[in-house]
Amino acid sequence: MTNPPLAYPSFRNFFACRVASSIASQMMMVIIGWQMYDLTHSAYDLGLVGLAQFVPSLALSLVVGQMLDRFDRRRVLTWCLAGQLLLTAVLIGGTLGGWLNRETILFVSLGLGAAKAFQMPAIQALGPLLVPPQVLPRALAVSAASTQFAIIVGPAAGGFMYAAGAQVVYMACAALFLIAIFMMMAVRLEHAPAESKATDLQSLFAGIVFIWQRKEILGALSLDLFAVLLGGATALLPIFARDILHVGPWGLGLLRSAPAIGALIVSLYLARRPIQQRVGKMMLGSVAIYGLATVVFGLSTSFLLSLLALAVTGAFDMVSVVIRQSLVQLDTPNEMRGRVSAVNSIFIGASNQLGEFESGLTAAWFGASPSVLIGGLGTLLVAAAWMKLFPMLARRERLAS
Repeated sequence: MTNPPLAYPSFRNFFACRVASSIASQMMMVIIGWQMYDLTHSAYDLGLVGLAQFVPSLALSLVVGQMLDRFDRRRVLTWCLAGQLLLTAVLIGGTLGGWLNRETILFVSLGLGAAKAFQMPAIQALGPLLVPPQVLPRALAVSAASTQFAIIVGPAAGGFMYAAGAQVVYMACAALFLIAIFMMMAVRLEHAPAESKATDLQSLFAGIVFIWQRKEILGALSLDLFAVLLGGATALLPIFARDILHVGPWGLGLLRSAPAIGALIVSLYLARRPIQQRVGKMMLGSVAIYGLATVVFGLSTSFLLSLLALAVTGAFDMVSVVIRQSLVQLDTPNEMRGRVSAVNSIFIGASNQLGEFESGLTAAWFGASPSVLIGGLGTLLVAAAWMKLFPMLARRERLAS
């Protein structure tokens, strides 16, 4: 009988760091989106916020992988959090001084994208060093639960706190980033990291080659990329809140939190009862249900139905996330995890931030509801296509190969 993940002290500190930093990030993003839409009333500009966060992830991916495999991942993650603290200070100053504008928001979004380009792969590559391998699937589910809890609390708190002023929200974010920094500094490794090797061209592209040669991992990552790229509606939630569902910032906060409520319930269940069989089919089926729920959200004009549809998207996306992350981490040797995690972060960033740009662009062309409807139908087609394109993934029975 293995110990639960939170029985390991360093994992507890890591868990607390993720909760604090995730709450801060979610609070910031809901207010940044609301401020941008208040300033410009443009779906295109909302999409640009997502694009500005994605571009650094793409540009820095190879550098990130090398740094994480050559340097202390704890220190890299600490500097990422410090960078976000500094950007939060810019938002506080701009809001209090009245000079926060469209260009400043996009500049801050670029900076956040650069910090998260390092942060996300660092978290993915650091986690397996904090618990024994047999505990990792449960640890990933617990980590996902911490993130989803933060996503529930963050947007809702940010939306309600916005009544006191955006600067109050940003100040709370700054305090949370400070807590996250101190918790990360307390993390100690359970397993020694692999020795770093000299960097050459082959080493630089090793993560890409590794994923390309392992079709099950490639299929899992690309499935998430195209499904969320098409089906994500996060960037358009300010439009739905204001113009379609007719709710204010509090309603936007609840809409942002709804997917996380569904995801939290599922992640807590998976932390106790990890998926054991037919993992490939479960992943593909979960993506299909995610697409169907997205279609329902796009058609809905009821606030309660919209909340329910978003909760379903979060629940079934979490099944896909836990399966995908477990496959990647368990099938990747530690000396490659930094580079593989960096490539993985490109897929995640493309599906989220680039997906926000895609949503904003199609909403500018066709309207918000048709944009979400098209994306949900596209996700259903992707799930069906991947069943044929990656038969080995569909036949995968267990997480451990």
